[in-house]
Amino acid sequence: MFIPLYDTNRLRHIRLQYVTIGLIVANALVFLATTIGGENFTNAAVLGLGFIPSVVHDKVELSPEFVVIPESLSYLTYSFLHADIFHFGGNMLFLWVFGDNVEDALGHLRYLIFYLLCAVAGAFFQGLMAWDSQTPLIGASGAIAGVVAAYLILYPRVKVWVLAFARIPLRIPAFIPLILWILFQVVMFAAGGENQISWSCHIGGIIAGSILVLILRSRGVPLFAGADGEPDPTPTVQQAPVPTEPPVDDASQQAPQWGRGATSPRD
Repeated sequence: MFIPLYDTNRLRHIRLQYVTIGLIVANALVFLATTIGGENFTNAAVLGLGFIPSVVHDKVELSPEFVVIPESLSYLTYSFLHADIFHFGGNMLFLWVFGDNVEDALGHLRYLIFYLLCAVAGAFFQGLMAWDSQTPLIGASGAIAGVVAAYLILYPRVKVWVLAFARIPLRIPAFIPLILWILFQVVMFAAGGENQISWSCHIGGIIAGSILVLILRSRGVPLFAGADGEPDPTPTVQQAPVPTEPPVDDASQQAPQWGRGATSPRD
């Protein structure tokens, strides 16, 4: 539908989005490691670090050779694994375009907490919707969905460059592609389509991001900012000037008896 490319939203409270950059680097390193490690290593990583609802809910016991972390940590670790370059690239592109301004609005530490909690919420919602599922959940989509929801609430009218239908470049307000993206997730979730994409994980991230941004944003950061990233200015009402009488010059008001100002009888 829409591929985000760039936004025109400058940073105002931080100098560098190093948490966003760090998250992208961490995801890239994990993806590189699983790619280089080969198929067996990748499968072991997915089973050991992915979120498997039936395992977390003690319905199924994971084979001991795949147990590398406590089961509860998979609520986080799953979000650093990706299936292929398109899965990884798409998530990181969304994070790069929208994550820096959400980090700017929340601050570095609160943004990191926000991101991780959105990832947890995505896995949690997936677990609720598929309690007995033995399919591992992987990918940063839950956290990214939270970032998208937060950006929509913070900067809906900031202009973004997107590729419409993967080929037409457009510069449009952010609320257009982001609302359409969120509506698509909701429709697919309501339609019951899980297949290879966990729409429920996306919904969990969207809900968490929408709530957490209201709680964690820095003091003074507005919601629904204007087109330049600033809140719409409050209009100033100018009062019409009140007419005043000119000062009276007593001397000028007295009619002279002689000269040009004098009046004379006419015939």
